This record gives sequence, structure tokens and C-alpha cells, in this order.
Amino acid sequence: MEQYPFDAEPVFKRKIPNDYRLRLKISDSRFTTDAIVQKYGLNTVCEEAKCPNRHFCYSQKTATFLALGKECTRNCGFCDIDFSKNPKPLDPEEPFKIAASVQELGLKHVVITQVARDDLEDGGAEQMGKIVAQIRSLNPQTSIELLTSDFFGNKDALESIFSIKPDVFNYNIETTKRLTPKVRHKATYERTLSILKKAHEAGLVTKSGLMVGLGETLEEIFETLEDLKSVDCTMVTVGQYLQAGLTKLRVKRFYLKEEFDLIRKKGLEIGIPEVYSGPFVRSSYNAKEFLEHAKQTTFHFSD
Repeated sequence: MEQYPFDAEPVFKRKIPNDYRLRLKISDSRFTTDAIVQKYGLNTVCEEAKCPNRHFCYSQKTATFLALGKECTRNCGFCDIDFSKNPKPLDPEEPFKIAASVQELGLKHVVITQVARDDLEDGGAEQMGKIVAQIRSLNPQTSIELLTSDFFGNKDALESIFSIKPDVFNYNIETTKRLTPKVRHKATYERTLSILKKAHEAGLVTKSGLMVGLGETLEEIFETLEDLKSVDCTMVTVGQYLQAGLTKLRVKRFYLKEEFDLIRKKGLEIGIPEVYSGPFVRSSYNAKEFLEHAKQTTFHFSD
């Protein structure tokens, strides 16, 4: 196994690096975003998952909308979103509410994610389709990124998502192969790769993300990047896992900036078109800028 200079430092003695200190600035735009989200009674993954970037993103008048309610039928070890075996029924007005919020915020690119809804026959695919249709109706110039569940591998549900042609199809692999059974509730490593492959074959720009700091090795991270490259994943995000609640998995290691740089370099070397790697990087963080950079620098997008 190849050795790296970082490996000499005992993991359990590593302190939180200075790179992890955030300086928050008061911004009126932060409160404007809050007000619009609350006006329509919407949920954001920013709030529900306690994302460390939510103040910055709200200050930029952007947010990642959490669709299909805020109760998830899966109870993953890393995620602090509410768990319920029997979530509340879908809101039929949700597609309009999200589209109207996108319009009021003036978003040029929007990320829509969802809770897993294994209680529904189609996993909520039809509702996601309605959301996309309503956004396109009110905001025809806005590009749309969907960050979905795996719909428990439901072929019809997945094909319905692919058929609506989001500008970006995002499905997170979350962690390495060895740690997947511990970190994720029902999703599998192999199914994730299969879904990304099918999305690529359907002509979609694909994106996936993983967290580090859960006990994986650098070699395992590199193997995961290789696996994502093998299914032609277009963009990959890599960020530090942060424990969202007392009952969630503990952080095993805080990665240094130099390690994130190394991970990005490795991903690019093996042929992934674009890799965004850093302590606070999340799947939807700076999604518009990440997509624009990828378009300009690394690969061709069809109109």
C-alpha cells in the first residue's frame, strides 16, 4: 500500500484543523431567504441536515429544497433528518410552492433533493416530476439539479426521473464500499454505481458525493473514485463528515486541506472530469458555480 506523509500522524490525536473555523457575516439576504422559505412552508436540507454552509448559502439567496416532506423512511447513521416509518402524506401544492420560491429568489440553478419515501409505491418519483415541470413552467431559464433517493432500485421510478431530463442527476455514494453497511440504512454501494451508470447511459450529466472522516483510508477513497470513474460519473464532491447529533456516527478523523487537495488531484488523474474537494464541500454547495466551472474547463455539454 502506498504511503502518504499524512499517515504518520495518529488519527485519534488529530485536532480540528484551523480550516474548519467559519467566520459568519450578518447579511440581510440571509433573512430574505429564510422569509421566502417560511412563507411557502417549505423544507430545506440546509436546515434539516444542519449543514454548516447554510448561513453562507442563505446569504447568497440560495437553498437546497427538501421535497416530499421532512420525514425520511430511512435512518442512516450519518443523517439527522427526522425518521418515520409512516411519514405525512405528500403536499399536492408542493411543486408550485417550490417553483414560486425559485422565482422569488431569482435562482439561475436550483437543487432539489428529497427524503426517501419507501412508503410510496414509486418512492415519490411522480412528485419529483411534478416539481420539475412546475419549476420549468415558472422559471424556464433555471437549470435543475435533482439529488434523489435510489427509489429502492425501482426501475420504472428511475426511468421516469431520467425521462424528465434534469440538467444534472445527482445521487450520492456517501462513503466507501467497506463502510456502506454501517453508514447507510438501505442503500447499497453496488446499487448506487448501477444507478449512476444507467443515468449516464440515459444521456444525463451525473454527479455524486462522499463524506470522509468515518474511518475510511485514503486508499479506500481512491478506490471509490475509481469506481465512480468506471460508471462515467461527471462530477464528484468530497467533504468532511461532521456529526450532526449525539446519536449519529462519530467523526473518526478530520482531514487536512492538503489531503483534500490530494483527493481532488487523484480524482482528476484517473479521469473524473471535475472534482470538488474540501472540508465544507457538500453535494449541493456552490452547485451553480461547480457546474459552470465544469462546463468551461473540462468537458462538453450539449445544448
